[in-house]
Amino acid sequence: MGGETGTITHTAQQLTDAIKRKARELGFTNIGIARAEELTEEGERLREWLLRGFHATMKWMAHNVEKRIDPRTIVPGARSVVCVAMNYYTNVAHPDDPEVGKISRYAWGDDYHIIITEHLERLQEAVRELAPSARTNLYVDTGPMMDKAWAARAGIGWLGKHTNIITTDFGSWVFLGEIITDLALVYDDPVADHCGTCRACIDACPTGALDEPYVLDSTKCISYWTIEHRGEIPASLAARFEHWVYGCDVCQDVCPWNRFQQPAQEEAFTPRPWNVAPRIDELASLSKEEFQARFRRSPIKRTKHEGLTRNARVVMENSNRVERP
Repeated sequence: MGGETGTITHTAQQLTDAIKRKARELGFTNIGIARAEELTEEGERLREWLLRGFHATMKWMAHNVEKRIDPRTIVPGARSVVCVAMNYYTNVAHPDDPEVGKISRYAWGDDYHIIITEHLERLQEAVRELAPSARTNLYVDTGPMMDKAWAARAGIGWLGKHTNIITTDFGSWVFLGEIITDLALVYDDPVADHCGTCRACIDACPTGALDEPYVLDSTKCISYWTIEHRGEIPASLAARFEHWVYGCDVCQDVCPWNRFQQPAQEEAFTPRPWNVAPRIDELASLSKEEFQARFRRSPIKRTKHEGLTRNARVVMENSNRVERP
């Protein structure tokens, strides 16, 4: 049985239906529910990935491994993981201009951490209204949760060879979030892997970060180097950055499943004009004050002023190298 609201007792099916209905009302494009249990196989793959050093300098990924693989260590008595996704695709193309830098689509609009968290908090409130005694905890890529693993378990989509979740409705252009709860709900089945023999993402990666299907080597990934890394970038990698100054969408741009992409309904993800086609020379010369003002409520703040201007200089150097006779 589920929780109680006054004297009304809800069945697991009624709770599940109500939660899914509310999620859709809040704008989530996909919702699925998985049983809260240890991620045995996924945990083994995580440990191997860490042992191989593929997390690079992101040391926090090696912390709280037990929590990452078992949500019951986060919410005692947890029985369900409610997983949601929200489409963020906008029908705007990356610029093809040697004087312009490229920013990953996910960062064109407002920070998804803020937007998805706001929506997920309202869903959490709805869960607590249905079952006041329920224990809950939510995450939006901000804690010890394997977001993609849970999305796959809950049937949101499957883990593609580029290590992003692919949905049959919106391709891989989705943000993820979860609510862990001790409520017993009705669970969804995982969907089949539809990547087949396709190697588009593997062959297109500029730096070979996806040489192994379903395994991302962050030490070679443009997104890692332009967002998470602090300090200088090795020249051998920097030379292959093309025009990416923040993140990289190459593996998603070539994915055949992204032909099913649809425009996002969430206005907060509408691209800021200066994020779609930023001039490289302007980014390289941004002051700290200009950076803070320009990227307020933007995920681009993640790389910090020093990181973005460094990335812009790398791209400028690459352009100059190509233009030389």
